[in-house]
Amino acid sequence: MSAVLMPVVERLIPEFEKLKKRMPPNFESTLVLPCLRRVQDERGYVADEDIVALTKYLGVPRMQIEQVLSYYTMFRRKPIGRWHLQACRNVTCSMRGSERLIDALGRKLGVRPGQTTADGRFTLSEVECLGSCGTAPVVMVNEAYHENLSIEKLDELLGRLS
Repeated sequence: MSAVLMPVVERLIPEFEKLKKRMPPNFESTLVLPCLRRVQDERGYVADEDIVALTKYLGVPRMQIEQVLSYYTMFRRKPIGRWHLQACRNVTCSMRGSERLIDALGRKLGVRPGQTTADGRFTLSEVECLGSCGTAPVVMVNEAYHENLSIEKLDELLGRLS
């Protein structure tokens, strides 16, 4: 089977084995988080087949993997657009206008939070906190923070991404 057609988790097992060697015996459950992160890096999200494969590989209950996926907002269960815009909506960002930014993003992109544009280029998400309260309001695009945003700065940002 070619590497491209091989299931994601199966392709990553050599990497997971290196991680496992750094752990004491019988501590496989501590690998859930790094393995999920690596699967998402490879696929772009964590599919059901990945959960099944990790459950078998790590010997952990499916619920443990599901709990990690539901707790950490960095994990995705479905594909997202090329540009993932995560708008902080916590109290500090809210006091500094994040609702206006989220509304503007939704209007400009033609989607609501949690949706991806029809062309697959943008996904808009609301997140509880991006940990950048001193530079609120904040939108994270993929892995890059864009701080002290205004509607004008948001327009410039979207122009650069188009």
